Amino acid sequence: MLNKSEKKQLVEELHQKFTESKIVILTDYKGLDVDTINELRRKLTESNIEYRVVKNTLLIRASEDTDVALVKDQFKGPTAIALSYDDPVAPAKVLSEFAKENDKLEIKIGVMSGKLLDINAIKSLSALPSREVLLSQVLSAMNGVPTALVRVLNNVPEKLLYALQAIKDQKEAA
Repeated sequence: MLNKSEKKQLVEELHQKFTESKIVILTDYKGLDVDTINELRRKLTESNIEYRVVKNTLLIRASEDTDVALVKDQFKGPTAIALSYDDPVAPAKVLSEFAKENDKLEIKIGVMSGKLLDINAIKSLSALPSREVLLSQVLSAMNGVPTALVRVLNNVPEKLLYALQAIKDQKEAA
């Protein structure tokens, strides 16, 4: 059991994490055994996602004056929170995939940038490509535009040269 000062410190720590996180997803882990929860934690940690089980009363206090306060009425029963500080897609992906394999893990709700995410929104988010893939697609598109422009500009003198050669050949034939 935590004493009063430890609880206060935990609430302050969680409040800071809620403020810094890009996305927070609530899950109900009831029915999962310790090995399964540890496997989930390992998968989440590999994707740089924090997964914590904290008393609901402390979560409610920590959520005050943060976006997470939007879901404080969901802090009921066995609740665990997944927090991501850089990639909002990663926790949705990992949790959705894990929930497919383990039907006892229930994704409750999420919060991202002050917006509520229901289970359908979280599943849609999980279908997005990862941040690295999206960045590579953007870079590829940005790289393609100048390359195409250079090709077009290179073709202009070449076509002009062909036109001048055709005029020259025509005049010589006449």
